[in-house]
Amino acid sequence: MLKLPIYLDNNATTKPDPQVVEAMLPYFTEFYGNAASRNHSFGWKAEEAVDYARQQVADLINANSKEIIFTSGATESNNLAIKGVFEMYREKGNHIITVNIEHKAVLDTCRHLEKMGAEVTYLKPSIDGLVSIEQIKNAIKPETILITVMYANNEIGCINPIKEIGELAHQNNILFHTDATQAIGKIPVDVIADNIDLASFSGHKIYGPKGIGALYVRRKNPRVKVTSQIDGGGHERGMRSGTLNVTGIVGLGKACEIAGKQMAEESQRLSKLRDKLEAELLKLEETYLNGSITKRLPHVSNISFKYIEGEGLMMGVKDIAVSSGSACTSASLEPSYVLKNLGLDDELAHSSLRFGLGRFTTEEEIDYTIEHVKTAVTKLREMSPLWEMFKEGIDLKTVEWTEH
Repeated sequence: MLKLPIYLDNNATTKPDPQVVEAMLPYFTEFYGNAASRNHSFGWKAEEAVDYARQQVADLINANSKEIIFTSGATESNNLAIKGVFEMYREKGNHIITVNIEHKAVLDTCRHLEKMGAEVTYLKPSIDGLVSIEQIKNAIKPETILITVMYANNEIGCINPIKEIGELAHQNNILFHTDATQAIGKIPVDVIADNIDLASFSGHKIYGPKGIGALYVRRKNPRVKVTSQIDGGGHERGMRSGTLNVTGIVGLGKACEIAGKQMAEESQRLSKLRDKLEAELLKLEETYLNGSITKRLPHVSNISFKYIEGEGLMMGVKDIAVSSGSACTSASLEPSYVLKNLGLDDELAHSSLRFGLGRFTTEEEIDYTIEHVKTAVTKLREMSPLWEMFKEGIDLKTVEWTEH
């Protein structure tokens, strides 16, 4: 039985897996100790749960459990990684290389550091959203201390050449950080094979709870140090003080364990559903896929429907939870900066929808979505004077609009 509305915004957040909720419950009610209380069994029980979860998280990305620092989410992890490296290695240099379609948590952190004396190079990706090794190589200076490039983009799902970027960074004695929020748990991420020094991610993107995340910090070859951004009792090897969110940590650990087991099968299932969705929607005239067709996540599709106003489009598909532009900044009516930086004009960027499929998405839901979106687009275009002009063969770029 199809239940409306349909949730297809899994890049913004995911529904916690029932197994995750089940694993967390006892730590709300029975085992509510503070993991830093070393004098009694309540504390020991909490610490044991944290250690177990740390191992579950580490196993998913082929890390050592001592390299996992728990945070409140990927935004904090990005801040800790970038600001922490900048402060720790300030003597060595002040130059950071990143890309202009990174998540705001990376871009705004870099902008903050520019006020503190950092020099930041913002690379422009190709039309498919990818940054090339050549671009990064050309941006490197003697003062470069950090390269930060996202593993996979949150709006268009394209996957960067992470292993090669990490290799280049290491050849030049530069640290490499990746915001791996959208990739971890969806595709295989191996911090050793991928030459990653620091990786940020979040529980709520992998069917875990909100308000918990982690930062992987490499311990050897090279040994990475970051200056803490929150001071206090010296928790998390001195990198992140504050009483540990034991229930959240347990949930994150369980979410990582489930993701590891289901990843291969799930990505195959989701890419089939996504391909079906795309094949049907792209049959509509003047409809375009944004981002890379080949190097991308299995569950994400970003499509622009030309000659439709973005707000109207969102209203037209209100039975389906999708996002137009980036969820994290969608409070503004500005067109998505990611799509703009790929070279799309305002109109096309405004009329784009991001479909994020997930673990609980069914084929029936995709069939409904296809019909629902097709109907909405056709209807909205029939009402659009721009569509009418386009159909009459008028080049809209030559039209001069007068104000009344």
